[in-house]
Amino acid sequence: MSSYDVEHNVPAEQKEQPRRRPDLSTFFGTLDLVDTSGSRQPQNAHSLPLPRDVSAAYRNLANAFDMMRGGAGTAPEEGHEGLLEQLVESLMQSAEHPPTEVQGVSDEFIEQLERVPKKSLKADQTCPICSNPFLEDPHPLVVRLSCHKDHMFDLECIQPWLKLNPTCPLDRKVLVKKKAPPPTPDEEEADYDEMYA
Repeated sequence: MSSYDVEHNVPAEQKEQPRRRPDLSTFFGTLDLVDTSGSRQPQNAHSLPLPRDVSAAYRNLANAFDMMRGGAGTAPEEGHEGLLEQLVESLMQSAEHPPTEVQGVSDEFIEQLERVPKKSLKADQTCPICSNPFLEDPHPLVVRLSCHKDHMFDLECIQPWLKLNPTCPLDRKVLVKKKAPPPTPDEEEADYDEMYA
C-alpha cells in the first residue's frame, strides 16, 4: 500500500511542513473570564475572578506550551535551552496556587509593543518560545520587548504569556508597572488636616 504522498504525487520538498503552534482558543476563552486588565476592568472594584477560572487559564497555557515542547522536533536556539520547560513549570505552579487576580498586561500594552520589520530579521533568528525561524512565515509578526533589544518573539507566542504575566519570559523583568490605587477620601482629608492644623 502506498503512502498519501506517493498516491497524490506530493513532491518531497513539500512534505516537510513548518511546525504549527497549538490552538489557543480554549486559553483565550478562559482568559476572558479572568482578565481584569486595561479596558476590561470590572465595574465593581472589589470583584475578583474565581480561583478555578484563574487556575484553568494558567493550566491551559501550560498545556499549550507543553505541546510545543513535545512536538518541537529540533533543538532549541542556543541560549534558550529549557525556556519552554521553565515556562510550563512556572505556569503549572501558578495553576496549583492561583493568584487572586491575573497580573498580566492589557490589550493596549500588547498593541503598543514594538513591531520588528521583516527586512531587519535574519534567517537564523528564531522565536525563543516556539523555536520556529521568524522568516519561515511569509508574513512574520515579530515584536520586541522593552527589556532588551534582542528579546524578540512571535506575537502569537508572547501574547498569551503576557496576558498572564507582566514579565519577559527570558529575564523575568517586569515590563509594566502597576498604578497605585487612588487614596480613599478619608486618607486625603487626614493629610489635609495634618498639614494645616
